[in-house]
Amino acid sequence: MKKGSAFLWAFPVLTCLCASAIYLLSASPASVSASVLDFPDASAARGEYLADAGNCSSCHTVEDGLRYAGGVEFHTPFGRLFSTNITSDKVTGIGRWSFGDFYRSLKAGIRPDGSHLYPAFPYTSFAKLTDEDIASLYLFFKEVKSVSRPNQSNTLSFPFNQRILMRFWNTMFHDATTLARNPEQSSEWNRGAYLVEALGHCGACHTPRNRLGAEQRTLALTGGTYMDKVLFGYYRPWSSVNLTPHKMGLDAWETSDIVDYLGAGVSRNAVVHGPMRDVVLNSTRYLSRDDLYAIAVYLKGIAPNAQAPGPAPSQQVLASGEVVYTVHCGSCHMPSGEGDAGLGVSLVGNPIVQAADAASLLNVILYGPHLPPRLVVDRSRMKMYGKRLSNADIASVASYLRSKFGNGAGAVEVDQVKNQR
Repeated sequence: MKKGSAFLWAFPVLTCLCASAIYLLSASPASVSASVLDFPDASAARGEYLADAGNCSSCHTVEDGLRYAGGVEFHTPFGRLFSTNITSDKVTGIGRWSFGDFYRSLKAGIRPDGSHLYPAFPYTSFAKLTDEDIASLYLFFKEVKSVSRPNQSNTLSFPFNQRILMRFWNTMFHDATTLARNPEQSSEWNRGAYLVEALGHCGACHTPRNRLGAEQRTLALTGGTYMDKVLFGYYRPWSSVNLTPHKMGLDAWETSDIVDYLGAGVSRNAVVHGPMRDVVLNSTRYLSRDDLYAIAVYLKGIAPNAQAPGPAPSQQVLASGEVVYTVHCGSCHMPSGEGDAGLGVSLVGNPIVQAADAASLLNVILYGPHLPPRLVVDRSRMKMYGKRLSNADIASVASYLRSKFGNGAGAVEVDQVKNQR
């Protein structure tokens, strides 16, 4: 989420007034009369698969911590949030939750005590799940080993620490309707849509957000910006790639490339790195081949779309960037940008290089690709080259990469490089 400026000061007054009115006029969310027993095909085993597909572990398990015990830190423009304990512990977890409690949290973003969850928990996507899948998830989490770990307090600034304001936000941005099947599309496409839009909540990271923190639906899956860790545990902005079949996204990727990347962390186009490490390690590599193929079919079958690329770099910047590239990058990525197998990935039509925000590209240059050793062998010689280069050098080579080799993204400014250090 990109940080607002003057808006963040004007928003509290407007929100408080509107939310107060809506709170008085709106009815409370309907209670859930259904029982988990109403879904005989639901099972804990099915729920475990769904929890993996939803990447629940990455957000609810700290590094080297007990699974689902919470405590993962999220940096937002509104302050810091910590994920909660979702083990079966009856005091610090969700062991006392009824099916209705669990259902309301996923469909409406409401906790058992009636207070609102923040959309860092992606209930805006999980609401699209079928009731049967929600029942399976409930059965699974009832069996998750109990861990007694108190939840940490969020440190959101006022008035964003007032959960009641989420009622106003939900009125504006939340649709709790189950994802509908598109009869004009194949079964694979529809399954992929369900995995991407609902269970996998890919838009939470791959869609830009407005100043209220809601996804901009007209730019769905065209790439977003969020805070996450880089080397040494520092939090820096990261940018996610365009997942549509646009030339600045996955146009050059075949369905098999997407399947390989999500299943093994490696394809002919890319090697998984950065925050996507957790997605592959904790989620997509556990999916069936059929489900990975369905995701690929869907992503290749939606309409291509992209954000504005920004101003092109000057000829002077390009000339400087070419020199830096030739000296520091060309031996692995080749003068053509096509890469040398095992040393450097192809930069031709590369969605990371062309992302609307160059943050991830800069992180790779500054801190290295940070590859997952459990999946791939790190043969890269790109070990923090950015520490040897000036901010101007990095800005020029990043601008060069984003406008050469068939890429069409805009220039990178020196100030952005400074912000990434």
